[in-house]
Amino acid sequence: MAVAFWILAVVAVAGGVAVFVVDSMARATFALLASLLAVGVTFLLIDLRYLGALIILMMVMEMLVMAVFMIMYMMNPAGLMPMKMVHNKTGAAVIAGTVFVLLASGAVLTRWPERRGTPPADPTHALGLAIMGPKMLVMMVIGVAILATMIASVVMATHRGRYGSAMPDRRRDGEGS
Repeated sequence: MAVAFWILAVVAVAGGVAVFVVDSMARATFALLASLLAVGVTFLLIDLRYLGALIILMMVMEMLVMAVFMIMYMMNPAGLMPMKMVHNKTGAAVIAGTVFVLLASGAVLTRWPERRGTPPADPTHALGLAIMGPKMLVMMVIGVAILATMIASVVMATHRGRYGSAMPDRRRDGEGS
């Protein structure tokens, strides 16, 4: 189990680094997917099945949606053409370092509350109920709305097509008016 954990940790970190090293949007997307899948499998490895399955399902769907939108709307074919993935490296490094120091100092200097009560027998089940229990109807409605938005985006994009109208121009062909 320890070996599997370290292999997954290396894959997660390597995927995270690859996101900023590769030179195309599609490759960065799949590197991020590999990294987050390794994190999800790590959760499965430590018996947090609900969270592991949730991470894997969410990340696969999220990256697929990102890939669909890349194919539909990017100027270069599916984000495979080389492009600069990092802009303003110095400013980004300063902001990232500042945020890291602030968050780390907040985590170290904060007085954390004492534990109250006893932990539940199955923390994963309790966490799932806490996250989804009272909001299940809202999540289902949002899921349907997101699906409808994706279908509408695909329909709107395919009518026009990436390279112009897919429908013949009747006026140009002399069939109109």
